[in-house]
Amino acid sequence: MQSIDLAQDTLTEAFPNTLRVCALHAFAYCPRLFYLEEVEELYTQDAAVFAGRQLHEKIEQQEDEEWLDLYLEDEILGLRGRVDALRTRDGQTIPYEHKRGRCYRDDNKPQAWDSDKLQILAYCCLLEAALGIVVSEGRIRYHADNVLIRVPLDEQGRQWVKDSIQQAKQLRKSAYRPPVTSNEHLCTRCSLSSVCLPEEARLAHNKEWHPLRLFPQDDEREVLHILEPGTRVGRTGEQLKISRRDQADEKVSVGQVSQVVLHSFAQISTQAVHFLAYKDVGIHFVSGGGCYIGSVDTRVGSIQRRIRQYQALSQSDFCLELARKLVNCRGEGQRKFLMRGKQKSKSDKVELEQAIAQMKAVLKQVPQVQSLESLLGIEGNLAALYFGVLSQLLAPDTPDLLKFSGRNRRPPKDRFNALLSFGYSLLIKDVMNAILTVGLEPALGFYHQPRTQAPPLALDLMEIFRVPLVDLIVVTSINRNQWDVDADFEVRGQQVWLSDRGRRKFISIYEQRKSESWKHPVTGYSLTYRRLLELEVRLLEKEWSGEGGLFGQLIVR
Repeated sequence: MQSIDLAQDTLTEAFPNTLRVCALHAFAYCPRLFYLEEVEELYTQDAAVFAGRQLHEKIEQQEDEEWLDLYLEDEILGLRGRVDALRTRDGQTIPYEHKRGRCYRDDNKPQAWDSDKLQILAYCCLLEAALGIVVSEGRIRYHADNVLIRVPLDEQGRQWVKDSIQQAKQLRKSAYRPPVTSNEHLCTRCSLSSVCLPEEARLAHNKEWHPLRLFPQDDEREVLHILEPGTRVGRTGEQLKISRRDQADEKVSVGQVSQVVLHSFAQISTQAVHFLAYKDVGIHFVSGGGCYIGSVDTRVGSIQRRIRQYQALSQSDFCLELARKLVNCRGEGQRKFLMRGKQKSKSDKVELEQAIAQMKAVLKQVPQVQSLESLLGIEGNLAALYFGVLSQLLAPDTPDLLKFSGRNRRPPKDRFNALLSFGYSLLIKDVMNAILTVGLEPALGFYHQPRTQAPPLALDLMEIFRVPLVDLIVVTSINRNQWDVDADFEVRGQQVWLSDRGRRKFISIYEQRKSESWKHPVTGYSLTYRRLLELEVRLLEKEWSGEGGLFGQLIVR
């Protein structure tokens, strides 16, 4: 595998000779956690991490240690780190480690967890190597129990540290992510469980497994849409400053924002771009006509993830297998949506029932398809059947100008298609945001071919969410009489676009839909659509990581 050898050579050159002590702690806790942080450079700042930082800040304010915040590094030992605190007792220098949680108890006797024990012993060895002194012990205070535990440093402990350093360095050179730990209790306390998805990995290997939902149910931050031409987004302190013409400046805390979407000719300063990139906030651009233009790629690292993606998606058979899942997911979603509409339709159902039956017959051909070209033909047949009867889901009193007579785009020629096109632009923007968040390469897909509209992987993943996030809300909003055929649209010759008012209305409906929850048909737990977008990208990655089987199962019921 030439690409893997290249990756290993690159890793060997990229990593420093020394290992962080906190990384050694992660290695002892879970090798997979160590790999995700040290090799794939993935970090998640959850509530426990922030609470730990607050504890250390409080300790620094209260303690009167001889040395505080002491940074040490020794290349011979191969370690570097920052000691929490040092004290001198009876002529002995003793490092202290502070832990927010509880200690381990054996026969009701308080003891240090193995990963914490290795960490404090590593600090002891680092002090000996860097300062040329003898350290007899380290101490760990567990603040939840108010317990202080002494960990003696002997030759066995020194050897444990050295062996662990060598094992961790070897794993750091590997191009393969370690398997999920067999101790599922570790996962519930892990800050990277939402990235690792250990419960979903266990479900992939054991269909009888009942996974816990470790993936966050929702992201309550808002998507900030800047619609007015000439509006400027800047930075002031920890806030975004939005300057609109003839209006007072608006300030928004960056902690409340997950994405900034600049429509039309809105502008953003370099300082704001750097600030948002540092805070992992997505930046996206949509044209005044409602077409997706592009996104700012702020990925750092993730090289190993993309190498695995390249390897997997360079295999034609594997791509065909994923494409079958994708076409089946979209086709079944369209068919189920028509079936739901049939129950509510008051018009003649014969044509609708025929289309549903024909789609079912066409979908049976998907597993036997042996080429992407043939699959494209089947997808085209499904789309023709679906759009051929979609108008029958509209209420009988729908205004003529909002009725649907067939799919058209680039540019849309009627109001229904203008709604669909704008919705699909918002959707592909959200899919791109999820792809960049996960760290995959959007330019390398498995079904769609490269074209100017958007990267292939985004077009692939978009298929899963077209029906639940766009088609459904377009039909429902029309049936609820939410659109003004004059005020919400602009007609330019044969082209029809949403007006400023129409775009605001659609964005409101779309974002509200994304906040609704959907119970995942395989995992059995509920997530908002906002979170499902990212989850589906992570499940796709598992398809080539030995934990596949859950991707492409989101079908409208």
